[in-house]
Amino acid sequence: MTVAERYEAAKELYAKLGVDTDAALKALSNIPVSMHCWQGDDVSGFEGEAALSGGIQATGDYPGKARNPEELMADIDKALSLIPGKHRINLHANYAIFQAGEQADRDQLEPKHFAKWVEFAKERGLGLDFNPTMFSHPKAANATLSSEVPEIRKFWIDHCKACLCIAQYFAEELGTYCTVNIWIPDGLKDIPGDRMAPRARLKDSLDQILSIDYDRSKVFVAVESKVFGIGFESYTVGSHEFYMNYAAKNDILCLLDNGHYHPTEMVSDKISSMLLFFDKVALHVTRPVRWDSDHVVLYDDETREIAKEIIRGGADRVLLALDFFDASINRICAWVVGMRNMQKALLNALLMPMDRLAKLQEERNFSELMMLQEELKTYPMGAVWDYFCQQNGVPVREGWFEEAMKYEKDVLSKRV
Repeated sequence: MTVAERYEAAKELYAKLGVDTDAALKALSNIPVSMHCWQGDDVSGFEGEAALSGGIQATGDYPGKARNPEELMADIDKALSLIPGKHRINLHANYAIFQAGEQADRDQLEPKHFAKWVEFAKERGLGLDFNPTMFSHPKAANATLSSEVPEIRKFWIDHCKACLCIAQYFAEELGTYCTVNIWIPDGLKDIPGDRMAPRARLKDSLDQILSIDYDRSKVFVAVESKVFGIGFESYTVGSHEFYMNYAAKNDILCLLDNGHYHPTEMVSDKISSMLLFFDKVALHVTRPVRWDSDHVVLYDDETREIAKEIIRGGADRVLLALDFFDASINRICAWVVGMRNMQKALLNALLMPMDRLAKLQEERNFSELMMLQEELKTYPMGAVWDYFCQQNGVPVREGWFEEAMKYEKDVLSKRV
C-alpha cells in the first residue's frame, strides 16, 4: 500500500471514533515547536572556547560539531529539511554574531549583533525566541541576579534588559512574538544559612529588568525554575514556588521544564493547573534520566502525556520549545528525533476522541475509559504521521536518517 492508501484506511478507522484526521493534520501544521540552536554546538556559542558552567554539561565528543555561525545555520537548515511543518528557532544570547574585530560583553549586546539571525529567520519564515545567557561567564562564577555583589548583579540586570530590547527587535522584524526565558544557575552546594536574602535580591533584580519599556504584546517574558543543579544540590534561588508566584503577580509567564523537577514530579500534571490561572504557559520539553540530563526527547509516556495536556488546554496557549544537548550522537539526528517525536506526540493527542474520554470520566465509567485509552495505543497513528510527512515534503519514516548520514559524510566529517 502507498502512504496515501494507508492514510485513507487509517482515516476511516479513526472516523468510527468520531475523529477527523484531516482536521488533526491541519491543527498539527499550526503548532510550531521552537527548536533550540544549542544542540548543534553543545551550548558553546560564539564567544570563544570557555568551558560550560552553571551546572550545565554536554557529554560526548561525536565529530561534526558546528564551530561558527555559518556551520550552525547550515546544520539547522538540514535538520529543518527533515522535520515537517513550520517552526521557530530558540537562541541564547551567547550566539551573538560580531563583525570582524568587534566584541561586546553580554551587558552591552545590541540588536545589531543578531541581525544575521533575523536575516536567516526572515528568509525561511521562522520566528525567533531568546534566552539571556547567565552561565559560562566569569561574572557567573558564584551568582547572577541574586548576587550579593552589587556590580555583579547590575551586570546581569543590564544583560537581561539588553535581551528584552533584542527580543522586541526580533518580534518587530519577523512579525511574530518572541518569548524571552530567564533562567539562572544561582544556588548553593550545601545547606544555606539564609534562604530569604538571595531570593529578595532576585526579586529586586527581576523588578528592575521588567521596569524597562518593552511591548508586552510582542515580547513574552518567562521565568524558569529548577529543583537543583550540579554544584547547587541543596538550594536553588529560583525555585518553582518563587517563579510561579512572581509570574502571577507581575503578569509574565512561568516556564515549566520537565527536567527541572523532582524525578517523581510530572510536568504533564502541572499544565492544566497553570492554564487555569495564566493565559499562557511556556514549556521546555526534554528527557531527564535520573536528573536534569537533557537527553533527546523520545516518543515516551511523559512526552505523550504532556502533548495531551497541550491539546486539551489549547495549543495556542502553550509556548512550546525543546531543550536538550547530546554530544554523544550525530547532532542533526538529535534535533530531528526530538522534534519529530514531539510532533508525533501532538498528533497522537489530536487523534484522540477527547470529548468522549472526558465524558467517560464524568460518568465515572472507568472500565471503558481504560479500555479505550489502551486500544488507542495501537491505532494506526503512524499511517497518519507518514501522510503528514509526505504532505510537507520531508522523508517518511526512517528515510530521513539516510539523508542525515549523507550530510555527515559530505559535511560534518570534514570538520576537524
